[in-house]
Amino acid sequence: RNLLDRDTFSKSDPICVLYTQAIGNKEWREFGRTEVIDNTLNPDFVRKFIMDYFFEERENLRFDFYDVDSKSPNLSKHDFLGQMFCTLGEIVGSQGSRLEKSIVGIPGKKCGTVIVTAEELGCCRDSVLMQFCANKLDKKDFFGKSDPFLVFHRSNEDGSFTICHKTEVVKNTLNPVWQAFKISVRALCNGDYDRTIKVEVYDWDRDGSHDFIGEFTTSYRELSRGQSQFNVYEVINPKKKGKKKKYVNSGTVTLLSFLIETEVSFLDYIKGGTQINFTVAIDFTASNGNPSQPTSLHYMNPYQLNAYGMALRAVGEIIQDYDSDKMFPALGFGARLPPDGRVSHEFALNGNPQNPYCHGIDGVMEAYYRSLKCVQLYGPTNFAPVINHVARYAASVKDGSQYFVLLIITDGVISDMAQTKESIVNASKLPMSIIIVGVGPAEFDAMEELDGDVVRISSRGRFAERDIVQFVPFRDYIDRSGNHVLSMARLAKDVLAEIPEQFLSYMRVRGIKPSPAPPPYTPPIHVLQTQI
Repeated sequence: RNLLDRDTFSKSDPICVLYTQAIGNKEWREFGRTEVIDNTLNPDFVRKFIMDYFFEERENLRFDFYDVDSKSPNLSKHDFLGQMFCTLGEIVGSQGSRLEKSIVGIPGKKCGTVIVTAEELGCCRDSVLMQFCANKLDKKDFFGKSDPFLVFHRSNEDGSFTICHKTEVVKNTLNPVWQAFKISVRALCNGDYDRTIKVEVYDWDRDGSHDFIGEFTTSYRELSRGQSQFNVYEVINPKKKGKKKKYVNSGTVTLLSFLIETEVSFLDYIKGGTQINFTVAIDFTASNGNPSQPTSLHYMNPYQLNAYGMALRAVGEIIQDYDSDKMFPALGFGARLPPDGRVSHEFALNGNPQNPYCHGIDGVMEAYYRSLKCVQLYGPTNFAPVINHVARYAASVKDGSQYFVLLIITDGVISDMAQTKESIVNASKLPMSIIIVGVGPAEFDAMEELDGDVVRISSRGRFAERDIVQFVPFRDYIDRSGNHVLSMARLAKDVLAEIPEQFLSYMRVRGIKPSPAPPPYTPPIHVLQTQI
């Protein structure tokens, strides 16, 4: 909208060029170009860019605009109209996945704005619940009837077949009814509704030499008609058919039911307006070492971030794209507070217990450094109070409109293990996840136990309803050269990768569906007033 006009006799002929940034060397690479739209300062580009999206990765984007003056593909031959920088997460995290941002890059000039919308390609999110039965199958066993099961194959581009599902075996019957099963449309036919699906019927044998009863073919489109005369299939054994003139079939298989379920995705909720609230809790216990000493994990180095600062920035920069107000509560635990030196396990880093919110990750960093100067590192290391602090907020909005992520950064020596387990088991019923980043050289066995990936966490005989804790040791991400950049992206990736699934597991258990997205943006149409 409102691009600069660079042509003397007519309006600009704009094109948009998208660049992405490589993770390692931060070099910008051209990803693609839109078409050129002649003679307009308000182009609606048609050509779309299809990109991979990962919640846990920060994908930097740059949109450059040019006024095209000739057929040359070389961009330096055309007039630059400005550029816009953002991340893919910023677009996806905006209301209705629609981001409007100013175009910059030409000093002293207003370059207009760009509107970017994103939508998730949904072709392969469906899955199907199907049930089959069979009648009068051939008897294959000497002593009893057959023990039939079905094997489903999808066909590949080259005509070969890939197995995609096996039913259970139904013992000793020629008229089996198999249990309903669920399979993704992608696995069943690769999203191609007319592709052949081959189904084989076998008689199970204990020694693994299952006898072939017969086969039939169908397609997703045929199956989708549901239970009808079209979905009764003759099971044919080609060998028998060749030998016996009177051969009719080896039985029939009937489709009993066919239900399509669309799997909702993390992005459906984000697009519908669910907010992710991010809270930080920092370990201020004495085991971290004196902040004025270079050996301390809290060392205030004027030239580079300490471990706490790095972990905070790596995780915070990605998650802030999904939080519209960018206000983050930042808490500390395990310190003695001025003026009276009382020990606190949930204090506001900005010194304001009524309003612990900091603006953006920069605001959190500022409050962290301020706190280090005025509190005294002490102990013990209690996690339960900060977990309960976030849980109180999470308990007040269970309708799916908000989800809470608590980042605890700690040196890992925990004093209130039993209380923390109790808090986590209680929190597993709430819309929240906990990320623990362990800094320093300690043994993190207790943290691994809280992570619950190996053994589901329990307290007083009650097990956590879902896995909500993700633990990572910070030392795994610092390379020896001290070049932290590559490892920061990996840290964020490993820490955040489980969040979308934890988020979805809460919504599923509670039966919460995503809100409809706001209507897509349509450019205003100028109506000509006519008098009748």
